Amino acid sequence: MRNLSCEDLVTLLGRWSGGRGALYLLLAARLRALIDDGQLAAGTALPTDRALALALAVGRSTIISAYDVLRQEGRIVRRQGSGTQVADTRAPSAPTGAEGSMNTLFLHLLEPPDDVVQLGCAAPTVPPPELAEAYRRAMNRFFEPDIGYHPAGLGELRAAIARRHTARGVPTGPEQIMITTGAQQALALITTTFLSPGNGVVCETPSYPGALELFRAAGAVISAAECGPGGLDHVEFLRLLADERTRLGYLVPTHHNPTGAVLPPLLRRRIVLRAAELGVPLVEDEALAELSFDGTVAPSLASYAPDGDILSVGSLSKLVWGGLRIGWVRGPASRISRLARVKALHDMGSSVLPQRAVLELLPQLPEVRARRVAELRERHDHLRELLALRLPEWQPSPVTGGQHLWVRLPRGSASAFAQIALRQGIALLAGPGFSARGDCDDHLRIAFLAPSEELTAVVDRLASAWDRFSANRASSVVGEVLTASRAPTKV
Repeated sequence: MRNLSCEDLVTLLGRWSGGRGALYLLLAARLRALIDDGQLAAGTALPTDRALALALAVGRSTIISAYDVLRQEGRIVRRQGSGTQVADTRAPSAPTGAEGSMNTLFLHLLEPPDDVVQLGCAAPTVPPPELAEAYRRAMNRFFEPDIGYHPAGLGELRAAIARRHTARGVPTGPEQIMITTGAQQALALITTTFLSPGNGVVCETPSYPGALELFRAAGAVISAAECGPGGLDHVEFLRLLADERTRLGYLVPTHHNPTGAVLPPLLRRRIVLRAAELGVPLVEDEALAELSFDGTVAPSLASYAPDGDILSVGSLSKLVWGGLRIGWVRGPASRISRLARVKALHDMGSSVLPQRAVLELLPQLPEVRARRVAELRERHDHLRELLALRLPEWQPSPVTGGQHLWVRLPRGSASAFAQIALRQGIALLAGPGFSARGDCDDHLRIAFLAPSEELTAVVDRLASAWDRFSANRASSVVGEVLTASRAPTKV
């Protein structure tokens, strides 16, 4: 274990307090960056609250609050008698906190070992044959005269995506569309552009980990309303929107990640109208919106206020293929223009060839979507049948679309079970990774993207892991009882 002196840490922190917002959030943001960049290695012992407060000329409460933020995120560990240490976030499922560093976790999710079945990252593994043909057609136009830099995206593609929104009941022009390198970049650009340390962002809990981590990295204060299979606590969400610190609202209204819930139309309208009254921009994540089992597409939040301050984020990663890194943002032209300026500083614009391929693919997208949805519906039903047969205690609720089930375990820690499942060759995501508060450790998200025969083998392994987990837990309980029974009686 490396002990880091206050002097060395102060040097690493640099001008950490130069931004806007509460000091503890600015400090937490800088420490988070040092940990994620590897400058503060796992196991490094950080200075005590009092010592660091003295070195930084701040109150001790600032240090305690900053450390507590990082502890809830799983980036540091604080134990009485052992001090404060940087957590080891290399494991795919962290045993405590908010699944450790999501930057590290995403690497494990996207590049799992060869002998591990990936149930954590929910994206198609095989692209449809139409995509290869779309690329071949796109290559025929690839060498047309073009500078190749399009910060907001190819004009033709922006117009085509605008027409798709218009067809859904949201009148849209190409100036209201920006093409991004996947939905994740869209969320990152929105976060960078509209949130500063100390700003409030309101979301659901649990929610998409990639968004939560972006908000944390920005130093934002996250407030969250509960969302379960039965839906969102919209009363609490509206109450949080009214907080004076709130600068952004984030929702996954259709086939919510991870619960699968769908926000009813009446509540969509109510949230949109209230956000407009408060002047709070809304971000709706529609990455899963086109995966309804019945073939319908729920109305966009923007359909209730086409000219409102709503940023709709879309993607083809879930519908077509994760390797097709094409996403977009639909919003007011002024917002899109500002986002495009920020994107130009990041990458000068997304790659041209994939954009041209998407242009070629769009006319065939209805057929691709119908086939994909039929596969997901069949695999959803098969997985639920398997779980009812092999793991009847779990009782996951059915969903009406999307790619995953949100499973509540009848006992024990989901993070601990995920470790045992990993030793059985199954990579799962435990609930804390989806929580804005670091709780939900009684839940797992299980994707149903694999073919039926593979899902059968997976559930066999999960059942074996659950038997081992239950046996280990029972042995632990018996040991605690025996230890207690042998303890001397106080008189």
